[in-house]
Amino acid sequence: MNDLRDSTLDIQARQIALSCACFKLRKASRAVTQYYDSALEECGLKVTQLTLLTSLSIAGPISVSLLAEELVMDRTTLTRNVDVLVKGGLAEVEPGKDKRVKLLKITQAGREILRKAFPLWEEAQSSLLTRLGKHNWSELSKKLAVVTTLASIQ
Repeated sequence: MNDLRDSTLDIQARQIALSCACFKLRKASRAVTQYYDSALEECGLKVTQLTLLTSLSIAGPISVSLLAEELVMDRTTLTRNVDVLVKGGLAEVEPGKDKRVKLLKITQAGREILRKAFPLWEEAQSSLLTRLGKHNWSELSKKLAVVTTLASIQ
């Protein structure tokens, strides 16, 4: 049996795991996502769905392209996630003035689920901020906004 280990590659992989901004941000994102998903379980939403429904509630009818841009998401990924909401009756797609443009909007059922989800989100948010510390969150929030801006510049 061949040993597939390569010590040089393993050292490089370890260095990347310890220093890569993307690696660390994605790991933190997965942990926070699991935290909020657990909190929202009672209403049957995932935090990714809450994010989309909240965005649709704020934006009103919005094109897939514009929403993807606003959320810094790939259009294909956004479409897959919206399809789940549409199938669940929480969002709908309507044609825009230009037939090539599809507009997304929240449904009444989507608004009702937000009414159930928001108190669960508020509890999770409050708990997480208490654990993190409001000052730490304020600083982290500012830094994440900068990272988002800088990473979006190509």
